[in-house]
Amino acid sequence: MENISEKLRDWYKENKRDLPWRHTSNPFKIWLSEIMLQQTRVEQGMSYYLKFTERFSDVKDLAEASEDEVLTMWQGLGYYSRGRNLRKAAIQVMEEFEGQFPTNSTDLKKLKGVGDYSAAAIASFTSNEKIAVVDGNVYRVLSRIFGISTPIDSTQGKNEFNNLANELISENHPGEHNQAIMEFGALHCTPKKPGCNNCIFNERCEAFNSQTVFDLPIKSKKIKRKNRFFNFYLSIKNNKVLLEKRDESGIWANMYQLPLEETKSAKQEFGILYETKHVLTHQDLFCTFFKDDNPDETNREWVKLSELHNYALPVVIDKFLKQYFK
Repeated sequence: MENISEKLRDWYKENKRDLPWRHTSNPFKIWLSEIMLQQTRVEQGMSYYLKFTERFSDVKDLAEASEDEVLTMWQGLGYYSRGRNLRKAAIQVMEEFEGQFPTNSTDLKKLKGVGDYSAAAIASFTSNEKIAVVDGNVYRVLSRIFGISTPIDSTQGKNEFNNLANELISENHPGEHNQAIMEFGALHCTPKKPGCNNCIFNERCEAFNSQTVFDLPIKSKKIKRKNRFFNFYLSIKNNKVLLEKRDESGIWANMYQLPLEETKSAKQEFGILYETKHVLTHQDLFCTFFKDDNPDETNREWVKLSELHNYALPVVIDKFLKQYFK
């Protein structure tokens, strides 16, 4: 099995992207990058990583920041629970680990928002712990090379891939191995346009030789998408906009928005200012914006236009307001 790791690491040395978090063993910075890159393309996450590392020099700085500041900085990156958990985990490090960021997978998994994958990645990158990462890229690479048809979203599949990944990992270079297999999946063994004809594994790749590359990996469960209809109301007074704060549950938790009415279907009213569809992972939001000159101000706040940038707004609302007031 070791020759697979050697091949991956040799490929990685020749083809890896030059990314800032690969030039450090600082667990705080590596943790930041791993949380930011969950469900996010590297190109999108890069600017956020640079922004956060410029603002927060260490975990203490982040722990002392307000949730509003963190969410405002996170705006546009999506999956806002990651931003909230980021701050909560920083507080945990200060309170439970005396400010010393953990570098072993057992302690890392105690932190808010850090699961098996993130713990393995951070531990192997910072302290060279021999523990395999298993993410979407790894599932794809392993399922194709070994021709594994066990669904990756089944308990059996998760155990099978995890065991195989840990069999393959390099004894002496686990961190580099993990970086290599994820990078190979991200750049070469891609979902739609894999470079099979010039692949280092094409002679032994079960999927390539059986022409099942695009059939793997297999998922057994299909997630049903949900349609939701959001009606936002814009009220303006003395160069101020009326906002309300969402509660702690559901999408956009603890963020600010224009006053909202959710309906079961699209609302047919005169005076529509703007309509758009906002796509989330498991749901589509059909957002319609109206003007409201007689708003209910209960539990709402008038915010100066010049101070809107200090409020964490969902992207769909932020884009509307910038377009409306430009």
